[in-house]
Order: sequence, then C-alpha cells, then structure tokens
Amino acid sequence: MSDTSQPLKAALWMLGAIVSFSAMAVAGRAVAAELDTFELMMYRSFIGIALVVGIGAATGHLRDIRVTNMPLHIARNLSHFAGQNFWFAAITMIPLAQVIALEFTSPIWIALLAPIFLAEKLTRLRMLVAVLGFIGAMIVARPDFSNVEVGVLFALSAAIGFAGSAIFTKLLTRKEKITSILFWLTVMQAVFGVVCSAYDGDVAIPSAPLLPWVVLVSVTGLAAHFCLTTALAHAPATIVMPFDFARLPVIALIGVWLYAEALEWPVILGACIIFGANYLNIAAENRRLKAPV
Repeated sequence: MSDTSQPLKAALWMLGAIVSFSAMAVAGRAVAAELDTFELMMYRSFIGIALVVGIGAATGHLRDIRVTNMPLHIARNLSHFAGQNFWFAAITMIPLAQVIALEFTSPIWIALLAPIFLAEKLTRLRMLVAVLGFIGAMIVARPDFSNVEVGVLFALSAAIGFAGSAIFTKLLTRKEKITSILFWLTVMQAVFGVVCSAYDGDVAIPSAPLLPWVVLVSVTGLAAHFCLTTALAHAPATIVMPFDFARLPVIALIGVWLYAEALEWPVILGACIIFGANYLNIAAENRRLKAPV
C-alpha cells in the first residue's frame, strides 16, 4: 500500500463507510430483541467469513491472505471486538444519537495516539478539525452528562476501542492487502464471538423474521470495514476519521424518514459545523500536496 495521501479518494470511501455504519445501527437495534452482543458478533462474523472467501475467490484475491503480521491482526481485532460489543450494548441502553455522539470522541483519541503509533504529525489544524467535529456532534445529540449511565460508559469505551482499531488498521494497510485484513477480521472475531457466546452455555438462534436483520448487520459491517480500510490506505488516520462525524446528521435524517422524528435546528447547526470542519481538513491537505517541495 502506498502512503501517498489522497484525501478526495479517502472522502469518497468514507461516504460508503458512513452509509454502511448507519444501516448497521438500524439493523443492530432490531437484532437486539433476540440476541446479545456476543451472539450477534458471532453470527455476523460467520456470514462475513463466507462473504470474504466468496468475493475473494471470485475476484482472485484469496492469494492476498497471509499469516504474517499476526500480532497486529490480533491487536486490531481485539480492540475492534471490544469496541463493537460495547457499541451494540450501548445502543440498547441510551438514545442512539447519544451513543453516536459519544462514539465521536474516537477521533480525539486517534489524534492523540497517531503521533505515538503512526508517526503522524499532530498539527494545530487537525486537532482543531477533531474538536470542531466533536462540538458539532454534541450540538446535534445534546447528551446529558449530569447523570452518567452505564450506557454512557459503554459508548465511551466503544470510542476508545474503535480508536485503537483505526490505529492498528492504518499500520496493517502499510503491510497487508485489504482481503487479508478483512479475512482475519472475520475469522478472529468469529472465534472471539463463539468463546464469549458459549461461556454461559446458552447460545440463542435467531428466528426467521430476524435473520434478514442479522444478514444486514453482517453485510453492512463488512462493507463499512472495507470502505474504512480503503480510506485509511489513501490518507492519514487524522484526515480520514473526522469524516465519520457526518454519520450523525445522516442518522438524524434516517430518524425523520423511518421513525417520523422531528428534524430540529441543532441537528442542522451541528451538521453545518461537522461538514465545515471536514471541508477545512480536505482543503488544507490538498494545499499541502500541491505546495512545492
């Protein structure tokens, strides 16, 4: 993978990730009626393995799967598995907008960790973009921090897990092809899911009406990781991850469309701040690339 920064390509891939993550949130809430988070991750990962192997075989990319860099794969998938389970649990405990707003502390963690793990420079503008995006998310969600709930702690833990996952994913894109990253993602998380689901000796089987939602969680989750991994291959993590702030106004619009929720002015204001911050991010990176060396 080339480390040459291509922020516009990264932006397009992040658009795909936003759509996929938003669909997964809707499906995840529906699935929670019958499955706990470990069971959902287990079924999602089994379906994901079939998709990765099938698509890889059809496109001739199975040869990209390697057994090198396993410590990075393990670290990446443990971090993501923990974050994803905290996230699925949180969306059943507190409002969805609040979960996503708290999840958006992840770019702050990435901005702080990227100089340590990725040797990426933490510029004033990149930190400003992360802070502005977070402020926009807070304006949209308006979470109540006066009474900290378990769901809030879970959502914050998910943000830290996702930040670690993004850091390790960026490291992997420098050494591995996407098919290999996604293969080990699904295989390792299937193992984690089986162990955690079977720990209490009771593994639920999804009912027929719920099965399409389980499949949707798996397909959108895999698509989101493909888009996110590709975006990270095109630009630094501190450039890529703030784009995810756009997912919050997207979720708000989905709420209007599916659940007849009111679209309030804070949503519009927060969305404007989020998109403005991302525009500054892209514009600054493009100027840097065009500047004479």
